[in-house]
Amino acid sequence: MGADHSIEKPVIFFDGVCNLCNTSIQFIIKRDKKNRFLFSSLQSDYAKESLPNTLTEDQDLQSIILKKGNAITTKSSAVLIIAKSLSGGWPILYAFTIIPKFIRDWFYDIIARNRYKWFGKKDHCMIPSPELKSRFID
Repeated sequence: MGADHSIEKPVIFFDGVCNLCNTSIQFIIKRDKKNRFLFSSLQSDYAKESLPNTLTEDQDLQSIILKKGNAITTKSSAVLIIAKSLSGGWPILYAFTIIPKFIRDWFYDIIARNRYKWFGKKDHCMIPSPELKSRFID
């Protein structure tokens, strides 16, 4: 799927070379039974075209990003909003929004800073299977 500025579904942007991030995307896909989300790596041309430069120029892309229309949500808030839309018991995690964002993001940042060390890194971005290709934007 190419860069289409009329995309109506929320797009989840993720670090395409991060093992934790790729595993998280696979987790979301399995629980996104209504196909609510599309996906794009932060290294993609689409990310560079549709997100502010401050979110894509950092060499250590440190945040998952959820873009719904013109609204952009990052870090722990993005994770909790995504969880709210998943099947199973995952929407209960949205209750963590009662914790102030600066506290949630402090924990998020610790994991983000150490994700390559703890979970590893790929040499290139994940290539989706043919069945999932329509849900990914290049």
